[in-house]
Amino acid sequence: MKKDLQATWFMIKLAWTSQEKKAIVLSLLSAGLAVATSLVNLYVSPTILSAVERRAPVAELAMTIAGFTLALMFVSGASSYVNANTMYGRISVRMEIINLVNRKVETTSFPNLDDDGFLKLEARSMESICSNQSSGEAIWTTMTNLLADMTGLILYAGLLTSIEPVLILVILATAAAGWLIGNRINGYGYRHREEEAETEKKMEYLFHCSSDLKAAKEIRLFGMRPWLVELRDKAVGAYRAFHWKAEGVYLWARVADLILTFLRNAAAYGYLIGLVLQNRIEVAEFLLYFAAASGFSEWVTGVLGELNTLHRQALDISIIREYLDYPEPFRFEGGRRIPERADQNHEIRLEGVSFRYPGAEKNTLTGIDLTLHPGEKLAVVGLNGAGKTTLVKLICGFLDPTEGRVLLDGEDIREFDRAEYYGLFSAVFQQFSLLAGTIAANVAQKEEDIDGERVRECLEKAGLWEKVKSLPSGCETRLNREVYDEAIMLSGGETQRLMLARALYKDGPFLVLDEPTAALDPIAESELYQKYDEMTEGKSSVYISHRLASTRFCDRIVMIGDGGICEEGTHEELLARGGRYAGLYEVQSKYYREGEMEDGEK
Repeated sequence: MKKDLQATWFMIKLAWTSQEKKAIVLSLLSAGLAVATSLVNLYVSPTILSAVERRAPVAELAMTIAGFTLALMFVSGASSYVNANTMYGRISVRMEIINLVNRKVETTSFPNLDDDGFLKLEARSMESICSNQSSGEAIWTTMTNLLADMTGLILYAGLLTSIEPVLILVILATAAAGWLIGNRINGYGYRHREEEAETEKKMEYLFHCSSDLKAAKEIRLFGMRPWLVELRDKAVGAYRAFHWKAEGVYLWARVADLILTFLRNAAAYGYLIGLVLQNRIEVAEFLLYFAAASGFSEWVTGVLGELNTLHRQALDISIIREYLDYPEPFRFEGGRRIPERADQNHEIRLEGVSFRYPGAEKNTLTGIDLTLHPGEKLAVVGLNGAGKTTLVKLICGFLDPTEGRVLLDGEDIREFDRAEYYGLFSAVFQQFSLLAGTIAANVAQKEEDIDGERVRECLEKAGLWEKVKSLPSGCETRLNREVYDEAIMLSGGETQRLMLARALYKDGPFLVLDEPTAALDPIAESELYQKYDEMTEGKSSVYISHRLASTRFCDRIVMIGDGGICEEGTHEELLARGGRYAGLYEVQSKYYREGEMEDGEK
């Protein structure tokens, strides 16, 4: 009950603070009109019948009928109008929740994105706001219906109390019993939802495989169609079997409801007919009280059903609230401002830094001492899985060390506003975001207030301007054909240059490249890295690559191995030392030489 009240208050407060007060007002009006419609329908027949019984004048009878007709027209019309407009405010409130959820995932501390608990809450939160029928919007309908049911229940109870309180108890008992039985039986689907979801998941997967154009070649070459059809038929059969079984169970709920309805109506009929025979009530009153008894039963069932629905929806809303309140290990707005420096020459130093991922048995990195000096070009190399990317995440502030400190100009970065710290970095990662939009928007990473001249300058420096200039729409050319039919596709090298232009546009004091060219051939990678080197003169840069030849232009190279820095120096110094770096470089250079010889033979 506490969570139900908290969820209700959360939705009301959100509607109020998001300037969607109409969602509250229209829900109150909808509930009031629903009760008013029920009351008008309740009294119309008994009132007209009473006028006929006492032989009222034709004019009075006509006025009575006209009055009820107008009343029904008014409440029905008003109810239709209100109900048609309630959805807009409710959708707006749900969109506000979607904005809050999206803002959480967009701004949350990076470690949360690897936290299973956080990711599960995010997934369940999105399920609760993904449609008009989801809890994030449907709870308004439940609250409105519950208010109407409770109001009607009180009014009808007051009406029935005037004749016989025992009748109320009979109706309450039969209605509650019917609801409990029906709720238990109808809950079969909810209790077995995982079994149903499993069959649906298999069907959806097989339908997707059958229609996926990417699988078209394999389906034809390997003759997979009969196999897919067999699997699909089995999945559909399992789905049908589940629902046949469920329908058989639901049938008993309908039978129980029919029996209890018969008993309730028989008791009401018998008691009210007895009152008529004893001349204690008129026929018109009989009709009124019997309709009230039936209506009271519906209000009782409605209250119980809506409370049950509200509880389920409140649990979903509670999950959303838990997600929004998920703890943040980093400081954002509450952190210190980063001191401004006119020359933008900052130093980053790692002191005794160790890091272990949650649940891991050992550290990924241990005891790292490393300084990135202002204007220095630092290369980080090593075998796959050595911890290069983890080191970059620590430098960029995406992760905090398990032990040790990461210092910016001598101060622990945990004390700073982390979002402001991120502003110091321009970066290109292996996985980057190329969003549906114009080339200019992808360079500037925004839709408005784009400096067109600066975009062009960055594209020129990145070596992509000639390509962009040749396009009919230039910088306004759209990317991503999944959204825009007229969009173009850039090659791998062109995309990398676009990412360089984006990094140049941001113009942060630190540049980080985390193997963004892994998909390119060694020569193309080396050329692109040289381009990075030319365009970022004077900036502090960190280059990560598993191809050692690509980073030999750097001021210093550190090689990561065995969870730490195993070698450090310039390219020439490390080759002269004859250690791991030299051995790995020899293997790679030999491979490239062999490849060139084979190409020459061909």
